[in-house]
Amino acid sequence: MDGDTLYAIGELARRTGLTVKTIRFYSDRGIVAPTDRSPAGYRLYNIDAVARLDLVRTLRELGLDLPTIRKVVDRELSLPEVAAAHAEALAVQIRVLRLRRAVLTAVAERGSTPEETELMHRLAQLSEDERRRLIGDFLNAVFGGLDATPAFAGVMRTMTPELPDDPETEQVQAWVELAELSLDPDFRTVVRRMAEDQAAEQAPSDTMVPRRDIAAAVRDQAGPALAAGIDPASPEADPIVAAFTAHYAHLLGRPDDVELRRRLATRLESVNDPRRERYLQLLAVVNGWPAPESLAPVFDWSVQALRVRTQR
Repeated sequence: MDGDTLYAIGELARRTGLTVKTIRFYSDRGIVAPTDRSPAGYRLYNIDAVARLDLVRTLRELGLDLPTIRKVVDRELSLPEVAAAHAEALAVQIRVLRLRRAVLTAVAERGSTPEETELMHRLAQLSEDERRRLIGDFLNAVFGGLDATPAFAGVMRTMTPELPDDPETEQVQAWVELAELSLDPDFRTVVRRMAEDQAAEQAPSDTMVPRRDIAAAVRDQAGPALAAGIDPASPEADPIVAAFTAHYAHLLGRPDDVELRRRLATRLESVNDPRRERYLQLLAVVNGWPAPESLAPVFDWSVQALRVRTQR
């Protein structure tokens, strides 16, 4: 193209793919000013207008407003600076849209009431500091006074959700449900009782090294038996039950008798609360961890085995 050639607005529209009306609109706002006018008063543009209009179209498609575009094309603003600012703004918008989508999806799936929907929306909108305070209050209610024990300091860390800055929809949904669960007074009471039971099992120890808790011992002993298809009421289960009840007796410093086995059955029923497992599942989603193994079948097997042997 000849750099000295001037183009009428119709020719400019043909070269850029924009409508005459659009080019006239940009021209009226000083974004693409005409280079000259014909004797009849029609606007004329040089070849630079083609490149300028291409840039304007691109910036508009990226969502920039016209005042900002004018400053960019007039070089009053640096394009990289503008791009960075808009990228940041878009990131905020995306996060807000994900939050809204997560809440609406949860409402649709759960058939929530207006009150539940309002709570979910509020929980999804919490800042990082507000989320930390909410979970901190839950953990303090559950472990307060027990957290000086080495075992509980680690447990509190592993029960703390950390929603990322740019969460996926599934993570937001999991956070909302986890937050709701942590606010449930009955769930707090259940988890507090679990923590106190575990503290009692650690208390007889004269060492600072945390003891292996009964849930882990039961998992390791009863898990293979369950996988092997051993009936919890059968004689084949006797040595398995004896192994984890002996461990429990050692933890408490008590004899392995019927009363201890009944106490252990109650303890395992408490640990087997489905809300505890749900909390751990949600925690894994929020933190991006692998899904935890469900121990419910193992605990069910163990409780049944204990109940059978304490009724004889």
